Amino acid sequence: MHTGKFIVFSAPSGSGKTTLVRHALSHPELLLSFSVSATSRLPRGSEKHGVDYYFFSEKDFLEKAANGDFLEYEEVYEGAFYGTLKSEVERIWSAGKHVIFDIDVEGGLQIKKQFPDQTLAVFVQPPSLEVLEQRLRSRNTESEEKIRMRLAKSKKEISRSLEFDVLLENNDLETAKKEAVTLISNYLSQS
Repeated sequence: MHTGKFIVFSAPSGSGKTTLVRHALSHPELLLSFSVSATSRLPRGSEKHGVDYYFFSEKDFLEKAANGDFLEYEEVYEGAFYGTLKSEVERIWSAGKHVIFDIDVEGGLQIKKQFPDQTLAVFVQPPSLEVLEQRLRSRNTESEEKIRMRLAKSKKEISRSLEFDVLLENNDLETAKKEAVTLISNYLSQS
């Protein structure tokens, strides 16, 4: 089977990693395909199984974990597991593409640790915790308690940023988009 590379984008929630990953995916010359994560949480809004996430019950998720079906997984928030199915990576590689992840910090570092020579790990740095809080609040998708949980987690995640290959500051979105594509292109051109 063809094996490609891993492009990991990790950051605290609200840093812009999803926007940067979507932008990178809009460049077909990079030969990227998005890794759809699995989760034990319920779908939000219009999220669809197999498109936004693979949704499983907690019991089914943990059964898959016990069977070794995940490349990486963790309990991100109490009762909410997230992970990368091995079958998802195999699907992407069999199509001759590289895997791009929009993944939390711990998951990104797990992939980097397992595949150090095949992984570009990018940490998207928010301008500040204050800006991050504003971004989370402007979404209007979560309760005050969830926002506080995310901000507490963000502080821990930022403290691990130096474990990544590259820090990409997202002060200006258009600049960050260009930098993301350049980073990926340069990495993929190294064989």
